[in-house]
Amino acid sequence: MAKKSAPYTPPSRRARGFETASKLMDKQIRKVGETRGFAVSRLLTHWAEIAGADIAQISRPIKISYGKGGLGANLTLLTTGAAGPMLQMQLPALREKVNACYGYNAIARITLTQTAASGFSEGQAEFTHARPKATRPIAPEIRQDAAATAAGVQDDSLRTALERLACNVLSKAQNTKGNYS
Repeated sequence: MAKKSAPYTPPSRRARGFETASKLMDKQIRKVGETRGFAVSRLLTHWAEIAGADIAQISRPIKISYGKGGLGANLTLLTTGAAGPMLQMQLPALREKVNACYGYNAIARITLTQTAASGFSEGQAEFTHARPKATRPIAPEIRQDAAATAAGVQDDSLRTALERLACNVLSKAQNTKGNYS
């Protein structure tokens, strides 16, 4: 006689092990994205990779609307007033990047909505701009060590470049080891 097996039951949540946050949130992100016209949520979640770091710092996708004729969609981007003209010049290249994300010519037009840097009431988009790194003053001992390291070089520009390199390397060593104070 053949032994009957129990019906298949999917493994419990704990048995599946760790899951990425994107997998856990996928349904919620897709639901919210689809209400705003984003059939592909990747456009929202990977905006910096799709648009590029420079464009992502000054813009956010907020809506995709589809026309009556179905001849392509309109992507609405939120940007600051000052960045609007710069972004306007980059729209043709940006449209190609967005359509590459979809895999076909889904976006026909891109519209810009300009706002204050803190966004408007619905989106509250915050635009963060890259800030230059603050440079720490270099200790005199490090400068002397760097000059001594590059002292044998005849070419002035090469010697200056080597001194800067040595200052950077020795400063990094100072920060990690704390040898110089």
